[in-house]
Amino acid sequence: MTPNPETPSPWAMSRRGVMASSAATAAVASTPIAAAAPRTDAAKGSVPTASTKLTVNGKQHSLTLDTRTTLLDTLREHLHLTGTKKGCDHGQCGACTVIVNGERINSCLSLAVQHDGDEVTTIEGLGMPDHLHPMQAAFVKHDGFQCGYCTPGQICSAVSVLEEIKRGIPSHVQGDVAAQPAISDAEIRERMSGNICRCGAYANILEAINEVAGRSGDKA
Repeated sequence: MTPNPETPSPWAMSRRGVMASSAATAAVASTPIAAAAPRTDAAKGSVPTASTKLTVNGKQHSLTLDTRTTLLDTLREHLHLTGTKKGCDHGQCGACTVIVNGERINSCLSLAVQHDGDEVTTIEGLGMPDHLHPMQAAFVKHDGFQCGYCTPGQICSAVSVLEEIKRGIPSHVQGDVAAQPAISDAEIRERMSGNICRCGAYANILEAINEVAGRSGDKA
């Protein structure tokens, strides 16, 4: 059947109609989306919590925490041990390094509830101004810090580095990973590479660690 040219198509639209339709579409698109309704009291109260026991610097703590709370925030905000620093909060700078069950970790990447029953040592647990740990004293002697922000993490890592070498834990710079690692400048630098010093005191940090290790450093 041939359509009658005088009969308008049901899909036909005048120029004015196209413009009116476009204007309406633009108006809808520019209308702000309504803000989400605030959470109800019931929703606020549904935050999951868990009871956690931590032994920090020899003292046991029983805590009820939001399960999303990191170990770093637990130490700083709940136990008020502010020696451990919040640097990048992405596990890339090492400022938050603490020792858990004898192993150093980035506390910003670890949830507190993962450490129920664990023993945590922070910079405060290594030594205080009136009774410094040998590594703390060596950092002071060799000026192993400038701004000092990364220093607690640096010292916790340094103490663990010497323990790792003593226990025979291999590193990437060893020629034979099955052999007992030897303390060297290269070993120390490699193992401390996860701790960033924004002030660039690396040479002094190396001297401090070497002194505690009982060596004078590699010959140039």
